[in-house]
Amino acid sequence: MRQVPEFDLVSTDIQHGEPLPSELYSAGVGGEDRSPQLSWSGFPAETQSFVVTCYDPDAPTGSGFWHWAVANIPGDVTSLPSGAGAAGGPGLPEGTITMPNEVRGLEFTGAAPPEGTGAHHYWFVVHALNVPRVEVDPGMTPAVLGFLMRDAVIARAIIVATGEPGGAA
Repeated sequence: MRQVPEFDLVSTDIQHGEPLPSELYSAGVGGEDRSPQLSWSGFPAETQSFVVTCYDPDAPTGSGFWHWAVANIPGDVTSLPSGAGAAGGPGLPEGTITMPNEVRGLEFTGAAPPEGTGAHHYWFVVHALNVPRVEVDPGMTPAVLGFLMRDAVIARAIIVATGEPGGAA
């Protein structure tokens, strides 16, 4: 990622460097596929919108695994409730776009690290942008979103939580 200033990101559900709670794991491994509560502050005054992503670079795919990507969050929104990433985006502001994740779902897909792959790191990132929206086809991938927004990102906030195979048990 291009270096930009940082701002603050906190959550009532996850902590930087700490294990994910079981609810944030995939339903297929005993979790709930629930996205975490996120709140952010201290971003630049010229911020016009935000993008929220969740990415696991440790997935044994050769290219990581995108769990969630939401674009065009208005610049006056400073939090998302727990579960906002459910199908249909019940906790997302009007006008946002949820990009298809790696399993082509339009929702948050929880952690499910395969046996034998060790600890995984889940990067929850809020990107502050200097544009009101990213013009992206809603069917595109989070990687394409990252490419299209790269020059508009003016600051970033990150929480990296961990997950282990069998972590939802």
